[in-house]
Amino acid sequence: MGIKGFQGTSVLDFPGRIASLVFYGGCNLSCGFCHNPTLIDDFDQYPDMPVEALLDALQQRLGFIDGVVISGGEPTLALTLSSTLSQIKQMGLAIKLDTNGLRPDVVARLMEQQLLDYVALDVKTSPERYGELHHRPVALGELKKTVDLLLSGDVEYEFRTTCVPGLVEEKDIRNMAKLLDGGRRWILQQYVAEHAMDAAMQQCGVFSPQVLHSYADVARTHVQQVELRGF
Repeated sequence: MGIKGFQGTSVLDFPGRIASLVFYGGCNLSCGFCHNPTLIDDFDQYPDMPVEALLDALQQRLGFIDGVVISGGEPTLALTLSSTLSQIKQMGLAIKLDTNGLRPDVVARLMEQQLLDYVALDVKTSPERYGELHHRPVALGELKKTVDLLLSGDVEYEFRTTCVPGLVEEKDIRNMAKLLDGGRRWILQQYVAEHAMDAAMQQCGVFSPQVLHSYADVARTHVQQVELRGF
């Protein structure tokens, strides 16, 4: 699983920082609503970006950026992730990891090595519905392990949920809220159908602002800070 994309500057993806974005190919889920489908099912069309080229690109931006977002795909599948993050850390840059949380062993190791400054954990739907997100079985206990790592650790984090009709209904929000109980921050995002991996999901509607506000009210019964995004 190599680096398949790089964006030099973002002011939106790392709270409080100006960051470069790094995208890894491959994923251990195949969500029909995924907004980066070519990084999931066709990532071999993109050549790998050598780590040396990435480090050079970051070096050129030192003094302007102060962080790097590691995203994908699912970056925790990359065998050389720890080494790459260590080299980025040596440049004095903060690191944010975007992950689906299904590799808690990797997240734990990166936290122990003090390579992470922020983690954004995507929580897709009720844990018991994760089997709907992939064509192979999903180890449901792994998600909870990553949630517990963040709840008990000292790394800044946020939980994120894209509110996809049919997959994130009120009962799912209630179940997710129990999983995330005691959490600091939960972002509920409006679904954008245009670039979904599954053609059928491109025709899916979206929730009204009223529905999303009601979801946020439910979420606030378990999580300290709940934000709505994307509408």
